Amino acid sequence: HLATSLPLPSEWDPLRPRIDLVVFVIDIKSKYSLKNVEASLAHVDASFFLGKVCFLVTGVGRVNACSIEMNAVCKLGKAYCSPVLFSELELEGIRVVTAQRLLQMLQICAGRIPGVSALSFVSLMRNFDDD
Repeated sequence: HLATSLPLPSEWDPLRPRIDLVVFVIDIKSKYSLKNVEASLAHVDASFFLGKVCFLVTGVGRVNACSIEMNAVCKLGKAYCSPVLFSELELEGIRVVTAQRLLQMLQICAGRIPGVSALSFVSLMRNFDDD
């Protein structure tokens, strides 16, 4: 299920799907993209930031066309204790790898990988990023 905007229907609404992972997509070429994500963050329950949210930054292959500083996006990830993935979706090979990585994260967040929780996975990712 995909949502193009927040807030989602309430928990009691029969149209609301089960939410295992929230991916905020930020287009590095659009300053409005970051502003929209920042505005949407207020609609996400704080408990989701413990392993069920990530930021996907697209367009990173075109550094000369950036409207957003990479540092601002990294600060956002740190502020919300959520991983930041960087990708160039215009290249098929990178798009496939990005989709596979997101699918793996989704499987972990949905509890489909025995012995690995979303919180422990994000903790491992943060430790890896800090090294």
